[in-house]
Amino acid sequence: MSTDQPPPGEPPEEDPFLKKPQEPTPPSGGSPYGSPPPPPGAPGGPGGPGAPGGGAGHGGFPPPPYGGGGAGDPYGGGGGMPDPLAGMPPLADFGRRLAARVIDVLIVTIPLFLIQLPFGTQRYVVDTSKGEDVTEVIAKSYDGSGLLWTLIGIVAYVGYDWWFTKKDGRTLGKKSMGLRVAMLNDGSVPPSNASLSRAAVLWVPTLVCCFCLWPLALIVSMLVDKPYKQALHDKVAKTVVVKST
Repeated sequence: MSTDQPPPGEPPEEDPFLKKPQEPTPPSGGSPYGSPPPPPGAPGGPGGPGAPGGGAGHGGFPPPPYGGGGAGDPYGGGGGMPDPLAGMPPLADFGRRLAARVIDVLIVTIPLFLIQLPFGTQRYVVDTSKGEDVTEVIAKSYDGSGLLWTLIGIVAYVGYDWWFTKKDGRTLGKKSMGLRVAMLNDGSVPPSNASLSRAAVLWVPTLVCCFCLWPLALIVSMLVDKPYKQALHDKVAKTVVVKST
């Protein structure tokens, strides 16, 4: 379960994708203890609509968006706290996020591969004729020019993700798939520091040591997270990925 709870605040007005934060429902009648319980048979009262067992689904109340509780949510919504995703576009589904990531990887990888060709580097190639295995391929990344190309790769991948995310929340892959990165607290475009931390957590472990395991860990973390579908890099930057079209 996701534990991120965004702080309240008014978002800037220049971003057309911003949500409108909802305020907690104040107690009626000015009483510090809230309103008295409804009488039996009345909506929300014992035996009435909205009472436990008196309607379809969660005591007659409609389910909250994304599994989170909104203001007045009687089944785990945080005691009147607003739903962080209220007013936000729908969360992106896994298929579109994966397709956008594949497009972004190709956009960065193909130019890097072509640039390295004249130098004859084969740092990601397993030469079976020499009895190489994956561990020896990893060692190439830290041997001589391999370290230089690893650093160049980190700058390229992290810089690409950082620049487009802080620009408008959309890398070229996300733009093509109709997706956008947004801050969880107000739906705004991530600032530079959040975009950089997000890109670093996404790419540095992948390029330095865990190019097979780290992407898998990111995918699993996104699939199991509820209700915001945040991968590990989203958790660090406190972002979500939403549909922009």
